[in-house]
Amino acid sequence: MKNSSVVSLIILEAFYRMEDLKYLYIVIFFMLYMLVLFANITVIFVVISNKVLHKPMHIFLCNLAVNGIYGSTALLPPMLSTLMSPFHVVSLACCKAQTYFLHTYVIIEFTILSVMCYDRYVAICYPLQYHTIMTITKVYKLIVFSWGYPLVAFALFFILTLRLTQCRNIIERVYCSNYSLVKLSCDDTNVVSTIGLVSVVVYTFPQLVMTFYSYGHILKICFTATKESKIKALKTCTPHLFAIMNYSVGCFFEIVQSRFDTSYLPFETQIFMSLYFLIFPPILNPAIYGLSIQALRGNIFRLCGSKNKILPLM
Repeated sequence: MKNSSVVSLIILEAFYRMEDLKYLYIVIFFMLYMLVLFANITVIFVVISNKVLHKPMHIFLCNLAVNGIYGSTALLPPMLSTLMSPFHVVSLACCKAQTYFLHTYVIIEFTILSVMCYDRYVAICYPLQYHTIMTITKVYKLIVFSWGYPLVAFALFFILTLRLTQCRNIIERVYCSNYSLVKLSCDDTNVVSTIGLVSVVVYTFPQLVMTFYSYGHILKICFTATKESKIKALKTCTPHLFAIMNYSVGCFFEIVQSRFDTSYLPFETQIFMSLYFLIFPPILNPAIYGLSIQALRGNIFRLCGSKNKILPLM
C-alpha cells in the first residue's frame, strides 16, 4: 500500500452552501469560540487560584475545561479561516491533523467524564475513605490516563488511514473526520472500516465499564440510603449526569449524520447536528458545573463582581 496521495487539497463542500450568509456564520462561529474560551478559562482560573477548590472533583472539571478549549480550537479557527477564504479548501496535511485532534478530543471528553463517574462513586459509596482512596497521586494518574489512552489508542488506528491513497478530494462537511478521509480513498477500505468498528469498542469499552460500574453502585447505595443521603447523592451526581446526557446527544447526532443519509434535512439542521458535540459540551459544561457546585459558583460570582467594580474605575 503506497504512502502517498493523488490529491493534495481537500474541498470542504458545505462551505459553498454558506456563501449567502457567509458573514453571519463568521460572526456566529467567532462568538461561539470566544464564549468557549471565556467560559472554560474562567473555570480553570477559578479552580487554580483558589486552594479551597484543589479537590479531585474540581481538578477533573478543570481538566474537562482544558479539553473543551483543545477541541474547539481544533475546530472553530480552521472553520473561520476556510469560511473567509474565497476557495474553501484545506491542505490534505491540515485535514489529517484536524481529524486527529477532533477524534482525540471526543475520546478524551468521554474518558474524563468516566473518570468523574468513578470520583462520584468513591465520594458517595466510600465517603469516610474518600480522601484516602482519591489521593493526589491517584488523581494525577487518572488525568494522565484520560489524555494518554485516547491520544495513543487513536494514533495506532489512524496510522492505517494515513497510509491510504486519496484519489478524491471533496468532503461534504465543514470539517475533516476519519470516516470522510476513508471515503476519499481509492484503496480497498474494507479492512480499515472493520478495524474502525473494532477500534470504537477499544476507545469506549473501558469508559463504559467505569461509568456503568460507578452508577450501578451509586444506585444500589441510594436504594438503601436515607432520604437525606439520597438527596445529597442526587445533588452530587446531577451536574455530571447532565454533562453525560449533553455529550451523548451530540454523539448521537454525529453518528446519525455520518452513517445515514440526512440530505432531506434543512442545511442549517445538518450543520447544527454535525457541530453539536464539538461546540455545545465545551460551552454548557462550565455552565452546568459552575451553577450547580456551590463552592465554584460562589468564586465565579465573586470574580465577576470584582471585575465589575474595576471596570467603572478604568
